[in-house]
Amino acid sequence: MEVLRPTLINIEGRIYRKNTVQEATYQNEEEEDDFYKESMQCLDEPCDDFMIEETEKGFQCSINLPSQLFKYIIGKKGETKRNLESETHTSISIPRQGMEGKIVITGHNRNGVISARTRIELLAETFRKKQPFTHFLSFALNQPEIQDSFLKFKEEVLSKCSKDHGIDSSIFQNPAKLHLTIGTLVLLNETEVTQASQLLHSCKEDFLDKIAAAKPMKVEVSGIEYMNDDPAMVDVLYAKVQMKDGSERLQLIADRLMQKFVGSGLMLKDWDRVKLHATVMNTLFRRDPLAEERSSIFSAKPGQRERESFDARNILKLFDNFYFGEINLDTVHLSQRFSVDSCGYYTSAGQVQIS
Repeated sequence: MEVLRPTLINIEGRIYRKNTVQEATYQNEEEEDDFYKESMQCLDEPCDDFMIEETEKGFQCSINLPSQLFKYIIGKKGETKRNLESETHTSISIPRQGMEGKIVITGHNRNGVISARTRIELLAETFRKKQPFTHFLSFALNQPEIQDSFLKFKEEVLSKCSKDHGIDSSIFQNPAKLHLTIGTLVLLNETEVTQASQLLHSCKEDFLDKIAAAKPMKVEVSGIEYMNDDPAMVDVLYAKVQMKDGSERLQLIADRLMQKFVGSGLMLKDWDRVKLHATVMNTLFRRDPLAEERSSIFSAKPGQRERESFDARNILKLFDNFYFGEINLDTVHLSQRFSVDSCGYYTSAGQVQIS
């Protein structure tokens, strides 16, 4: 079945088939050359959709990549780059360390240039997935009424459940940063941030206003749930978010935004539907109050990050239907991780209002 339905990789709007190989785990960047040898086994056939220019020196094309990814193309002591050049019979020019610019590929054979570019893009895409996310699409849920209710929830939980394993004030969300996450992005330079912001604005005319139908999106934040299977060992506790009128408008908007950004290659597709939730307790905050996971729905997956769980059985029993309040959602934010704006929320790198 894996042969009949291989993994597809979206690179700049083009779809590549990744043939099945045995994957390996890489502990640090010094093992990049081993990764290169593995990755060359999972290349698809060359694609002639590239802009290839014929010059006096032969065929040439260029790739726009963030400078943070250059080291993965170069490899340890330049070995990855040398292997690429040798196997594709091309010359690859990469800007110096710390400088932005295009990677230029030159070769006497057109297919060799195409092959080199395909390999470089697959390497870049693979290592991009290993980078921590930098931005995320969100709806802010930090209106004063919601914050007040959240602080009441925190006070009552600490009063009634503080003796339960792992529960203390350090694992509660910052009330000013309460939010609903639509999806996370790895944006490695200002060009990519601008691209994401422009894409968000294009969504307004494409579908946001049509789905909203010029009606306020009044949502109710009420009830709590946990992410994993054992309520005695919980990493993340979240408040449920649903439309007050029972409609699917918010879900449709979240799903369409995810699909749009996944289709552009700026966001990875983790689930078929966005989980509408607001994290209220997270054990990552115990070590780092600024911590934000790629998506809190992954925190229950084993082996992702070692951390102390907490016993949420009493919380779920006592606060199962806790009411945080109602709010109108009308703005989608491109939020910057590890940032604070004048209101205590995340700094916005772009936003669009839904009418």
